[in-house]
Amino acid sequence: MSRFEESPRKACSPVQEYAERAMSVRGVGQESRITGEDSPFCVVLGAQWGDEGKGKLVDILAQDVQLCARFNGGANAGHTLYVDGKKYAFHLLPCGMINRSCKNLIGNGVVVHIPTLMRELDDLKELDPRAIERVFISTRAHILFDSHQIIDGILEAEQGTNSIGTTKRGIGPCYSAKAIRNGLRFGDLLHFETFERRLRELIAWSQKRFGDPRERDTEAQTVLRKALREYNTRHAFDPEGGKKGGVGSIEEEIERYRQFAQLLRTQIVDSVTLIHEDISRGYKVLVEGANAALLDIDFGTYPFVTSSNTTVGGVCTGLGVPPQKIDTVIGVVKAYTTRVGHGPFPTELQNENQTLEDYVEEYIGPAVELKRHGHSSGPYKVEKGQKVKVGEHLQEAGHEYGTTTGRRRRCGWLDLALVKYSALVNGFSSLNITKLDVLTGLKTIRIAIAYRNKQMTEVRLPIGYFPSHLEDLKEVVCEYETLEGWSEDISQCTSWEQLPRAAKKYVLRIQELTGIPVSWVGVGPERESMLKVNIPFRTDSMPGSAF
Repeated sequence: MSRFEESPRKACSPVQEYAERAMSVRGVGQESRITGEDSPFCVVLGAQWGDEGKGKLVDILAQDVQLCARFNGGANAGHTLYVDGKKYAFHLLPCGMINRSCKNLIGNGVVVHIPTLMRELDDLKELDPRAIERVFISTRAHILFDSHQIIDGILEAEQGTNSIGTTKRGIGPCYSAKAIRNGLRFGDLLHFETFERRLRELIAWSQKRFGDPRERDTEAQTVLRKALREYNTRHAFDPEGGKKGGVGSIEEEIERYRQFAQLLRTQIVDSVTLIHEDISRGYKVLVEGANAALLDIDFGTYPFVTSSNTTVGGVCTGLGVPPQKIDTVIGVVKAYTTRVGHGPFPTELQNENQTLEDYVEEYIGPAVELKRHGHSSGPYKVEKGQKVKVGEHLQEAGHEYGTTTGRRRRCGWLDLALVKYSALVNGFSSLNITKLDVLTGLKTIRIAIAYRNKQMTEVRLPIGYFPSHLEDLKEVVCEYETLEGWSEDISQCTSWEQLPRAAKKYVLRIQELTGIPVSWVGVGPERESMLKVNIPFRTDSMPGSAF
C-alpha cells in the first residue's frame, strides 16, 4: 500500500481529533483558557515562517502575568510593538518588559549578543529606568560574540547562490559552538578569570579556522576575514566608518565583557530554579517563541531554517520545564503567508525583488497611498476599481519589511495545509489570526486548503503531511478555495461583532478547515486592534453559521 493511500481501518483524522479536543476545552467558562488569559502556563508560537505578529498577543497577555520567558533563538527574531503610540522593537528581550510589574526570563535555549541586549535595555529607560532589574538570564544561556557574527557573514557569502539567507547575526555559529562545546555561557561571566582564558581560546580557534584569506574569497569575505584576524569588529560591521558598534581589539573585547559581567551579575540566575519556584507560587507564566514552526531546525523546510527548535518541544528543553506544565498553546497565523530569505514557498505570489508575475485581482476598498522603502516607483497608490497585483499589495499594505533585517518579505495566499502540519507538531489549543485588515479591498481571496502532487493531481496528500525534502516540496501544488472579500476598512473595529460578514466568514472558514478554535483576530498595529473571538466552536459548523 502506498504511504499516501488511506488505510481501510476506521480512524479519526487529525482535524477531527483537534475538533473533538477543542469542543471539550472550549466549554462554558473555558474561553479564557483558550485565549490564554487565565492560563497558568501559556505558550505563544508562530505557526508559519515567522513575522506573524506574535509580539502583539504576547504584549496583551503579558499585562496580567508574573513571568514572561523566551526559550529559543537570538537577535535574529524581532517583535514590533506599538504601545500608546510609541514603537518598541525587541530582538532579545521578552515582550513582558512593557509591563513594569512583570519579570522576564531569557532561558537556556537562547543565544544572547550582550551588546544588543544592552542597547534594547537602554531604549527602555524612558519607559522604565530600572528595566534591567526585571530581566533575568539563565546561567546556561550561551553568549553570542562578535566573532560569531563575522563567521556567519563569511559562511553565508561562501554559499553564493546556494545561500540560506541568514540574518548574519551569528546565530548558527553560536549554536555550532554550543554543539561542539567550545562556547561560553552566562555562568562563565561569574567566574571572570576562567571566562577571559576561554574567550581568548575561542577567538584564537575562530581565527585559525576562518581568518586566513582564501583564493576564491569575495570582497566581503576578504574584509570579514581581515577583521577576524585583527579582531577589529568595528570594520566588520561598518567597514567605512566603524560607527555601528564592535571593538578594535581582543583586549577591548575582554574589557567590554568585564563591564557586562559587573552590570549583569545580579541578573544571571539558575533559570530552572527560578521558573519552577514561580510556578509553585501560582504565578502565571507566559512563554513567547522566536521565529516559527516552519523554521524549526528539525521540522522546518531544512536547510532553509533557523538553528534552534522553534516548536513546542523547544519550550521544555529551552526553559527546563516538563510537558505537563504547559497548559495552553496558541498558534499565531497571519491572514496570508510570508517568509524572508530563500527557501520553498508553495503559495508565493511575489518575491523580495517584486519580479514574479503575481496574481491580479480587482480592488474594491478605500483609496490607499503608502510610502515605499527604497522603491524607485515612489509611493504605493491604489484606488477602488483598480486592478492590483495581490502579492505586491500584501507587501506594501502589510508593511512587510523585516524588523531585524529590513528586507522585503515574500508574500502569498494563506496556506492552511502548512498550518495543519504546524498544528500537528505543536498541538495548538487555539489560533490567533493576525493582519486581517491587510486583505481589505481584495474582491476575492484565496486559501490553499490542501496539497496535491504534480504527477497525481487527482489525489490529495494526507492532512497534516508536509514534505521533509525540498525536492518533494517542489512537486507540491496547492488546491485553493476562493472566498468573497470585503470593502470596508476594518482597522478601526474594536470587537468581533463589528467586522463585516465576509471578514467573519474568512476567519470562520479557517477555524472550520483546521478544526482549531480561533481565539483572537488582529485588525491593526495597536494593542486595541486585537479582537477576542467569543464564538461557538462546532465540528458541524458551516460557513455563515456563526454570525
